[in-house]
Amino acid sequence: MEQNSEEEDKTVDMVLTAIARDRPGVVESLADLIAAHSGNWVESSMARLGGEFAGIVLVEVPAKSAAKLEGALATLDKEAIDVTVHKTASHAPPSGHHARLELTGLDHTGIVLEITRTLARHGVSIDELSTSVSRGSMGAEPMFSAQADIVLPASLGTNELSDTLEQIAADIMVDIELTDV
Repeated sequence: MEQNSEEEDKTVDMVLTAIARDRPGVVESLADLIAAHSGNWVESSMARLGGEFAGIVLVEVPAKSAAKLEGALATLDKEAIDVTVHKTASHAPPSGHHARLELTGLDHTGIVLEITRTLARHGVSIDELSTSVSRGSMGAEPMFSAQADIVLPASLGTNELSDTLEQIAADIMVDIELTDV
């Protein structure tokens, strides 16, 4: 009997991505199905991008309900909500030193590529990245900005990464600020 109780207590973590034409009720549709299958909405990030709604959600659901939830989420295509499900194992977050990267400059192709290439080459993990383009106040030139919460490996100091990023900043004509968190 105890083993049966253990099996009933098992949960599955699912990472859901959802994309739909932005309109009221998209998040409610997701939340309704998750709750109906005893799922727990753990963490999410959602935004309207180019007229589309895009979201990513971490859900914890009882193992016995996981397949039913997955099937129910597939029916959201009738509401023009495209949901992708990835089952995941719980993993510890990356260890190391946390920092915040802020970047601004005139918008042009390749900024994200150069910065993320450098971060990857140095073993830096990105916890969260947010970018935007807006009109500059003076010349109305499009200005690119990015904010990233990052985790540096123990072998890499903030000053060392900052020096490397400053060299790249000059090449791609942006201002970069790296601060410890």
